[in-house]
Amino acid sequence: MGLAAPAMFLLSLFLIIPVILAFAMAFTNMRLISPNPPRFLGLDNFVRALFEDDVFRASLFNTFYFAAVVVPVQAGLGLILALLVNQKIKGRNIFRTIYFIPVVTSMVVVSILWRFMYQEDGLINSMISTITAGAVEGTAWLSNPATAMPAIMVLSIWQGVGFHMVIWLAGLQTIPQYLYEAAELDGTNRWQRFRYVTMPGLKPTMVFVLVTITIAAFALFVQIDVMTQGGPLDSTSTLVFYAVRKGYREQEMGYGAAISLIFFLLVLAVSLIQRYMTRDED
Repeated sequence: MGLAAPAMFLLSLFLIIPVILAFAMAFTNMRLISPNPPRFLGLDNFVRALFEDDVFRASLFNTFYFAAVVVPVQAGLGLILALLVNQKIKGRNIFRTIYFIPVVTSMVVVSILWRFMYQEDGLINSMISTITAGAVEGTAWLSNPATAMPAIMVLSIWQGVGFHMVIWLAGLQTIPQYLYEAAELDGTNRWQRFRYVTMPGLKPTMVFVLVTITIAAFALFVQIDVMTQGGPLDSTSTLVFYAVRKGYREQEMGYGAAISLIFFLLVLAVSLIQRYMTRDED
């Protein structure tokens, strides 16, 4: 017990106590800097968010939109890359390293670089113009409400797919080789072996990958903060970004805490549903 005391103290100081305080603040009008003491509001902050705040509803939609696209695409691409680098070919370790490099690169640095690439005179538009011989002109990707969020999706998928490739790869290497040999002796083709041997063997890995990608997608913040600041016209504002904006930049700590609590409940619900849908049925 004595050995665990320092860890329990730090856990309480930096996790448990802040969570309790945030829960309590969600029901008050507390401001970051104010001469007036906080006042209990009951459910007013939640009513305001759900029924009166257009930016909150836009942020909620953007968060689900981002997750709905990024989760399946990133999981699928990660699995495809894992299947490719799991083959017995020369230089596969080099490919594994190349695919994983974006993961260990700071998201802030990556976001800054891609922000320059997405500019109207940036690298991406230059490539489009070169490939099409000037027939197609690019756009200011982050300044257009129709393209800002898809542009951030592309960046996020590219940066995170290597991590999930490694997780899928670890799962692939736990499947016994004799199952493939037995399936091949039964006359199955490549697709049948993937469907009836690989995918059932990857069931626990799939649950982990889907849950982690979903949580990361819902927690989208750094890319928004660095690249768009929630714009243009709130088309890239997300729940986490909006909670930070309200709580710290606009100093409405109570309202920001209420948004954070709504976010927590949403992530918990989605994770439980996801876990239930991918549960073992044995």
